[in-house]
Amino acid sequence: MSDTEKAFQINVSDADIEFLHKKLELTRFPDELDEAGWNYGAPLADVRRLVARWQDGYDWRKVEAEINAIPQFTRDIDVDGFGTLNIHYIHQRSSVATAVPLLFVHGWPGHFLEVRKMLPILTAASPDHPSFHVVALSLPGFGFSEAPKKKGFRGLQYAEVANKLMLALGYNEYVVQGGDWGYYVCKVLVGEYGTKTVKAWHTNTPVAGPPSVWKHPGRFLLFLVKPWTAAERAGFVHSQTFLKKGSGYFAEQTTQPQTVGYSLADSPAGLLAWIYEKLVQWTDSYPWEDDEVLTWISIHWFSRAGPAASTRIYYEVIQHDPGAFLAGKYSPIPFGLSFFPKELTIVPKLWTRTLGNVVFEADHEKGGHFGAHERPDDIASDLRKMFGKGGPAYGVVPGKDGYADHNARL
Repeated sequence: MSDTEKAFQINVSDADIEFLHKKLELTRFPDELDEAGWNYGAPLADVRRLVARWQDGYDWRKVEAEINAIPQFTRDIDVDGFGTLNIHYIHQRSSVATAVPLLFVHGWPGHFLEVRKMLPILTAASPDHPSFHVVALSLPGFGFSEAPKKKGFRGLQYAEVANKLMLALGYNEYVVQGGDWGYYVCKVLVGEYGTKTVKAWHTNTPVAGPPSVWKHPGRFLLFLVKPWTAAERAGFVHSQTFLKKGSGYFAEQTTQPQTVGYSLADSPAGLLAWIYEKLVQWTDSYPWEDDEVLTWISIHWFSRAGPAASTRIYYEVIQHDPGAFLAGKYSPIPFGLSFFPKELTIVPKLWTRTLGNVVFEADHEKGGHFGAHERPDDIASDLRKMFGKGGPAYGVVPGKDGYADHNARL
């Protein structure tokens, strides 16, 4: 692959910003029942306030400059059967030459900026803990990456893009971390490239079904006789509540993403409400600031392919493989888990053992679905423990233990 890397800076045109403001000015809000609260979805008062701030007060240029302080790039990646896609990514190197190469993979409605809070933590040099070279791509169709034009762009293709990106950056061996769709892409990466290029993986969204009598007979017997813990029972109730009350978006985006796409692409208020609901309800009482929400939504609104493109991952993957999140190729490489009490789906730990070679796990008292954004210190700490000296994945990338010393500086 030729070296097509180019430095990238977000530069939304004045015309696009003016157009957004005009659309916001013309917003027609729905009515709302008295005392509806969150029972029917995003409250009218919240959306009105955010739309007003987005239209008059939110400073995208200031935010844009802050994001552009992070080293970003684009690169052409050839995808088998889908031509060449121009992929956007963050590449934040540590000052430690032997830092562990780490690929961070986001999900939906996330984007590459989910990694931002973890960057200074993970890249920090120290003789006491490992440091990481961090790569965070915008998945095709998200953020500032080009979207595929052909049908059928699924897990294998996302994994191919991610692996080829790491190889193009000179990381012939690396580790991966992800949640939500990032977890799924990491799982496919491990299944396809585990032991070859991917040396270990970690997730904060371990989704799994019960052990199979055919594939996991020992664990299946344990599943039959081992009682659930109080936390696992509470997690089951939490998961059922989400399925009954919070999964309507999933049904729509896995069946008719184009239909909802018209609203997301045409109405910034509609896009805001569609995603704001998830930001609030999927987190663990996270104190969202209005401008923080608007930055998150603005990345979708100003995205290269438009706000509808990112929803198609649901259709392409789930229509092809309804059990995509529950199953996958087993790999013996080290696997780490971080458990947060307000994750959308919480399964018994015994079930997660069917996903891979679990060597590390950590339980956290607080946190929800957007772990990297909500609890960056927790996930970064777990990665340091997993890949640090005495940890179960220490030295898994040969010659890259991540510890600073006098001979390991760039």
